[in-house]
Amino acid sequence: MARATNISLPENPAPSVLAAEVLQALKYRIGKDATVATPYDWLTASIKVVRDRVIDRWMKGTKEAYERQEKRVYYLSLEFLIGRLMRDAFSNLGLMEAMREALSSLGVDLDRIAALEPDAALGNGGLGRLAACFMESMATVDIPAHGYGIRYANGMFRQEIQDGWQVELPETWLDHGNPWEFERRERAFEVGFGGAVESVAGPEGADERHVWHPNERVLAVAYDTPVVGWRANRVNTLRLWSGMPVDPILLDRFNAGDYVGALAESNKADTLSRVLYPADSHKEGQELRFRQEYFFSSASLQDILQRHLSQYGGLSSLPDKAAIHLNDTHPAIAVPELMRLLIDVHGMDFDQAWDVTRRTFAYTNHTLLPEALESWPVPLFERLLPRHMQIVYAINAAVLLEARTTGRFDGGQIASISLIQENGDRRVRMGNLAFIGSHSVNGVSALHTELMKETVFADLHRLYPERINNKTNGITPRRWLFQCNSGLTGLAREAIGDRFLDDIEALGDLGKLAGDAAFREKFAAVKRANKARLANLVAERLGIKVDPSALFDIQIKRIHEYKRQLLNILEAISLYDQIRSHPERDWTPRVKFFGGKAAPSYHNAKLIIKLANDVARVINGDPSVRGLLKVVFVPNYNVSAAEVMMPAADLSEQISTAGMEASGTGNMKFALNGALTIGTLDGANVEIRERVGDENIFIFGLTAEEVAERRANGYEPRAVVEASRELSQAIAAVSSGVFSPGDPSRYRDLMDGLYQHDWFMVAADFDAYAATQRAVDDVWRDSPDWYARAIRNVAHMSWFSSDRTIREYAKEIWNVPV
Repeated sequence: MARATNISLPENPAPSVLAAEVLQALKYRIGKDATVATPYDWLTASIKVVRDRVIDRWMKGTKEAYERQEKRVYYLSLEFLIGRLMRDAFSNLGLMEAMREALSSLGVDLDRIAALEPDAALGNGGLGRLAACFMESMATVDIPAHGYGIRYANGMFRQEIQDGWQVELPETWLDHGNPWEFERRERAFEVGFGGAVESVAGPEGADERHVWHPNERVLAVAYDTPVVGWRANRVNTLRLWSGMPVDPILLDRFNAGDYVGALAESNKADTLSRVLYPADSHKEGQELRFRQEYFFSSASLQDILQRHLSQYGGLSSLPDKAAIHLNDTHPAIAVPELMRLLIDVHGMDFDQAWDVTRRTFAYTNHTLLPEALESWPVPLFERLLPRHMQIVYAINAAVLLEARTTGRFDGGQIASISLIQENGDRRVRMGNLAFIGSHSVNGVSALHTELMKETVFADLHRLYPERINNKTNGITPRRWLFQCNSGLTGLAREAIGDRFLDDIEALGDLGKLAGDAAFREKFAAVKRANKARLANLVAERLGIKVDPSALFDIQIKRIHEYKRQLLNILEAISLYDQIRSHPERDWTPRVKFFGGKAAPSYHNAKLIIKLANDVARVINGDPSVRGLLKVVFVPNYNVSAAEVMMPAADLSEQISTAGMEASGTGNMKFALNGALTIGTLDGANVEIRERVGDENIFIFGLTAEEVAERRANGYEPRAVVEASRELSQAIAAVSSGVFSPGDPSRYRDLMDGLYQHDWFMVAADFDAYAATQRAVDDVWRDSPDWYARAIRNVAHMSWFSSDRTIREYAKEIWNVPV
């Protein structure tokens, strides 16, 4: 069967040439002879050989963008979950098969060394993976772009499971260096914190000026990673900032014996780029996160302005030549920072700076959860960024006066528009700041965008009714089909030709083959091979044997109560009870896979992980189940794990409480790889159903409107639980310690929450979910029907390409030609 990755560009060299270059890189760039080279040495040498070809295209594209004075997109994101880059770059350059042959001639297995490349610990979940897909798509559709973020030394954390509990360990992904990146010491910018603001007289007749004197200073040093588009159409830049001290060591303190004090500034700077999302359950963690957000936003803006000034000489043209995009609220501090730079450093007046700022920024909202719409205590904000606090108050005054002069807003609505939250502790609302400071605010699915208008930004939407728009998320098919599922890609090429490799919409031609028995058999064989690969991984890592002929039911995502892993676990317990009680029935063999990380300070999420593992221990060890049901929690879920699990899935769990998932992209990746979705009408599930058809997706549960109605009208979960025999028995088993005999009360509070408030509607949706799972069983038993539906899912996923999403951003928000 043909492979997706054996396409070559005309100028690509023969394998013998590449083999010679690998040996040369090994000798002169790593200092090793082939006879003593380690697998990591071969990995680094191979990457550097391909990286040289990336650099040629990188420099060429950068030079052309400068000469043509092309408008650039600057994408600011606290996360970039880029995963391993070797296969990405090799494939997009068309070098995969040539490098495979070259290394084979040297006695090296490409797949073996590729597995050694660590996942870059630069993100956590969907937000960061979306940013990575967008960067690849911007290069693919030929948009000059820079991504800006933080070069985390340890990232989120490496998850281990010990006695069923999540344990957080440092993710030391840089232990062997990063052969993809380039340190740019010359691109270092000072970032300040604290201090005071001085008012000084301006030139005669001009307003007074404000000068901020920070009492803390750190350096943000740039590290650049090239981002290769498909066919290497363009290579863009991911620029990540690392914190360094202005003075690495205070020598006078060191010589005086104060060794800790001498390195205090160095340690403080290093902390800024050490860990992603420090625990915010204490004030020190909150402060560090706020510092991180300002650190990378300030450095990025200084870099952008310096580049713009060097080319155009002035900043009034910034909105015409630069589109700065805020990926969620994390970089929202960039709004007052740009205002500060324009006014205090470059001499603009407030009105001109505000006009430039709003025309330059755009903002993507990713959540309707109040806690995810960041806000910062005013005292913290004012202590660390006193000048920015002044600017926030000035912006707020202008906007509130604008709202009041319309005569359309009462006091409560004015308060909801304000950048300052007044009830309780006074806080700066970063979501409102990003909204007000941008000319475009987009949601990431059709449902999410409409809910934004009705909920979190209802009054801001009334004030600026043209500002909110929708850009449904997408995924790059290069990583999420061509690379992670070579079997399916090869089968598609064999069946419909190669056009879909460059025009993903051509994948729709597969739909015509859903009724072809021979094609279905080949499709099923590819799926079986992918499931066997996952089964082998689970056996090697966890010692659990699973049957690839069983239905693989997979839920992998961040652990959060609204994503409702608990609903899935309770249904597994119910199914377990039914299998034992009714052994005579024709049960569908099923393996339920879970994976995902819980935030270190999120108690209930960590408890859900423990429950999943406790349930797995009991079910997997019970011979009366006869192997008909197994539960597996895969530790340390990341991009590389997803690349194995998604192609192996038969059933994709997208079961969030309706109205709470902004979009999701895992739902798209699963469907593209031939899984059927079981889910609520939430996020992009709505649009997936529209494209694959009602009969090719399993939808259950309350709608977003029904969830809101129940919450508003006094939902009583106890009555719902007691009316459901299966649910009440499952809850009773968990509460009584059936799955935690050594600690019977471990889950009592978690279960009591379902009786008392059930905010996430687990009880309300349980019976519908369980019934839909039995409908899944019925379809699974009819193998031809199942695979016909799976093929239709693959065929109708082309619309969810991030290339489409990026073209919409380019045309409708960034005003960049594509």
